Amino acid sequence: MLQLLTFLVEKLSLLSSLKLFEPSWLDGEDQEPPAQRGPPPPPRRGDLLEVPRTIFTHFGIYLGDNKVAHLIPDILPVLTNDKKLISSVITNKRLILGCLYKCATVRVDTLEDFAYGSNILVNRMDKMMKAQAFPNEDVAQRAEKQIGGIPYSLLWNNCEHFVTYCRYGHAASRQTEKFCECLKSIIRDQRSVIVTGLLGIISMVCFGMAASTTLPTILIPFTLWMAG
Repeated sequence: MLQLLTFLVEKLSLLSSLKLFEPSWLDGEDQEPPAQRGPPPPPRRGDLLEVPRTIFTHFGIYLGDNKVAHLIPDILPVLTNDKKLISSVITNKRLILGCLYKCATVRVDTLEDFAYGSNILVNRMDKMMKAQAFPNEDVAQRAEKQIGGIPYSLLWNNCEHFVTYCRYGHAASRQTEKFCECLKSIIRDQRSVIVTGLLGIISMVCFGMAASTTLPTILIPFTLWMAG
C-alpha cells in the first residue's frame, strides 16, 4: 500500500510541476529572458510571439500594426455566421467547447488581446529549431494565407504547429512532445497496472459485476502491462 501511495504522489507531483503544455524549447537553460534595460523593442512583422498561460503557452505571428495572427479553438463559428460576434474576444467557455468540437480559427487580434495580460517573448524558438527561419515578410504572408476556419487537435494541430509551420516550414510542437513523454512514463511504470486494477475492483464492488465494470478492470491493466 505504501508503494502505491508513493506512486500516486510521484505522478501527481509530476503533472503539477510540469506545465503540461509549456514548450521548454530551451531545455537545460534558464527559461527566464535576460534582464533588459529599458522597454523591450517592439515586435517586427513576421516575428513569432509566445505568451505563457495557466497550463500552456500560446503562440502567434505578428503581422504589424498591432495585429497578431494566431490559431485558437472557438465554438462560435459553428453556431453563428455573425462576424462581429465571432471577432469578439474569445472566452474560456468558447475555447473549451472549441477544443471538444475540434473547431478552431486562425484569426487576427490586437497584440493586447493576444497577450491577455502576460509578458510576450519574441522569436525564442529560433535558438532551438534546426530549420532556419524564413524571412519575416514571408512568415507574415504564410500566416495571412492561413486565416480562417481550420480543424483543431490539441496534440496534432494546435497554435504551436501553426507558428512553426509559418516560420520554419514544418509543423512541430514541443508541448505535444512533453505530453507524450509524460504519458509514456506513466504507462511504462508497472505500478500503473496495480493502481488501475485496484480502481477496477473498487468499481466492481460499488456498482456490481457487469460488462461495463468487469471488462475495463481486465482490459485496461492488461493493456498497460503489455505496453510497459
